[in-house]
Amino acid sequence: MSVGKLEECQQHIRAQLDAVVEFWLKHSHDTVHGGFFTCIGRDGTVYDELKYVWLQGRQVWMYCRLYRCMDRFRRPDILEAAKAGKKFARVSTNGNQWKCAFCLTRDGKAVKVQRTIFSECFYIMAMDELSRVTGDKEMQLEAEQMMEQLIYWVRKDASGLGRPQLPGDVPTNSMAVPMMLLCLVQQLSEGRPETGKKYADLGSWCVSEIRQHIQRDGTAILENVSATGAELPGCLGRLQNPGHALEAGWFLLRYAADNDNKEIQRTAIEKFVELPFESGWDKAHGGLFYFLDVDGHCPTQLEWSMKLWWPHSEALVAFLMAYSQTKNPALLENFFRVYEYTFSHFPDSEGGEWFGYLTQEGKVALDFKGGPFKGFFHVPRCLYMCESLLDDLLGKHG
Repeated sequence: MSVGKLEECQQHIRAQLDAVVEFWLKHSHDTVHGGFFTCIGRDGTVYDELKYVWLQGRQVWMYCRLYRCMDRFRRPDILEAAKAGKKFARVSTNGNQWKCAFCLTRDGKAVKVQRTIFSECFYIMAMDELSRVTGDKEMQLEAEQMMEQLIYWVRKDASGLGRPQLPGDVPTNSMAVPMMLLCLVQQLSEGRPETGKKYADLGSWCVSEIRQHIQRDGTAILENVSATGAELPGCLGRLQNPGHALEAGWFLLRYAADNDNKEIQRTAIEKFVELPFESGWDKAHGGLFYFLDVDGHCPTQLEWSMKLWWPHSEALVAFLMAYSQTKNPALLENFFRVYEYTFSHFPDSEGGEWFGYLTQEGKVALDFKGGPFKGFFHVPRCLYMCESLLDDLLGKHG
């Protein structure tokens, strides 16, 4: 282990996390209506007042996780911001106890509702993490009740999402769904053995559903498969999302560690970390492609060749977690490879925070710091997790 290099990474990551937290504390809070602005320009200027529920929930969760797990962030302003964010996010249910909106006006009126489960997923994460720092048992109960609704939608009857089954629409296992449910199982079960037992079957189901995405005799991770785990025809079936596979990889690594399962650990590293990294890394310019076609066709997603902030964040976590569990030096070398690319391209030394969207060549394509999908989540979660993993590796705590 290169102790000196890891210590340098640890110090840099710690400083980056401090700066990112301060950026969002300074620029994103709506002191009039509550909640968080997420459409934030390079210099911190709010360029759109719409509020996206995914990002409201994520920001509450991130503030609470930092407050609970890192001494230097156990600050009243962070806790109060989280409480205010949760209070605003509650209006996203818009009279429906469980279905959340996707987008709200500044004062909380619903603008758009998605026929998916993801607004609800991040709302649950926010409620549960806030309940942990406040001791609010009613909030924890509400999170678990909403979780039961999600399980019903996913495993029994999705009609409550408002998505009719059209005659040409083949039932699909999209990796995002079991991934998010596994994330919620881990969130709700952390430090709660009885809750862990309650969701043990669901966790196993999620892992099985994620593993169905190992296709082509183990040579590829495909983003979408049929409900029975078969490859789908056309562009949808051939689609690869390297960053998403890497994120699934560290979800599986965490599951393997929690359940002392070496077989799942091997699958996570070989199939969901090493494999998508090898196929997804741009050997000409560096960085991870956003989308790929497993047969080498040009993907139909116009942004396929761009380098985005979040896949690189997930790759950093995946490789460092894999190394921490195995001490395999090849995994550490890939962590350093991603680290060098990420920190030489995404952070903005002038305006603060990270750029999110680069061209294939690594130049800034879009210079805003927050938008409908980029908020206070992937970057600080990555930095927080990497700092924690490095602390453990280096024997430093606090």
